[in-house]
Amino acid sequence: MTISPPDAVAFRAARPDDARCLGVLSTQVFLDTYATQGIRPAVAREALALHSVAVYEALLADAGVTILVAECAGHLVGFSQVANGVANPQLPFAAASELQRLYVQEPFSGRGIGRDLLRHAEKSAAALGADMLWLQAWEGNVRALQFYPRCGYEELGATVYTIEGEDFPNRLFGKRVRHVAPA
Repeated sequence: MTISPPDAVAFRAARPDDARCLGVLSTQVFLDTYATQGIRPAVAREALALHSVAVYEALLADAGVTILVAECAGHLVGFSQVANGVANPQLPFAAASELQRLYVQEPFSGRGIGRDLLRHAEKSAAALGADMLWLQAWEGNVRALQFYPRCGYEELGATVYTIEGEDFPNRLFGKRVRHVAPA
């Protein structure tokens, strides 16, 4: 299979007919990232509960969620998912949005697609009134822990993600995406 050069990647808002591809792509990247030691029941249930086609159909119908896709030669290769207007009690910004997912298929990693998706997500969040875009990254995801600071995100503390009673340490990151002039 020949992979198109990175300049052939187009970015657009996700459409309802993308739900099937988003569900599969999301599952693939989730498992590649978080199931590095294999599949066990808790991980399987998490993947099926959070990355199904039905989940993406609902997300695409939710006006409070923005999903942007990266497409190469008619194939989805990555996406960002932002929950608009979602504050975090650990952050000083009430006008914030959460980057819930930034997923790029492994063969397309390192080509700037994630960075471009992130920039589009930041602009979209700012246009919808967010002063800050924040996210959580698993401490075991070294690539993400290095990527976000390179993109201007500040590490803001620790947090935990829980799967069926098992806690996974995460790092909290945030970036100002809209600068409001002082009154």
